[in-house]
Amino acid sequence: MASLTSDLVTVAAGAASAKAIEPTVVIEVGDLISVTDYFVISSGSNDRQVRAIADEVERQVKGRGGQAPRAVEGLDDARWVLMDFGDFIVHVFSEEARAFYNLERLWSDAPRYAWESNLSLL
Repeated sequence: MASLTSDLVTVAAGAASAKAIEPTVVIEVGDLISVTDYFVISSGSNDRQVRAIADEVERQVKGRGGQAPRAVEGLDDARWVLMDFGDFIVHVFSEEARAFYNLERLWSDAPRYAWESNLSLL
């Protein structure tokens, strides 16, 4: 993983985790799919919290020199917000949607990225 990408993935996961109700997970999917390298998965308890998480992720990634997401989908109903940053995609779910889609199980063969250990490096 490139240094800037790893920094931004860590920033995004940390920003999400600071406002999330469940643990934020980063999954390395680059060897399994060609569209991105990492999924950051987080969730909020209601639509307001889901939007707040998405806003904080974008604010902090841009504050660390990253670009705005290429695309953001799902902000209207805030059940599943997808933020495409190119090298990584941030998924912010409502609690119910996260349990229903269960991306962690779907991508259980992919390695987890230990982003928490990189927070001290920022």
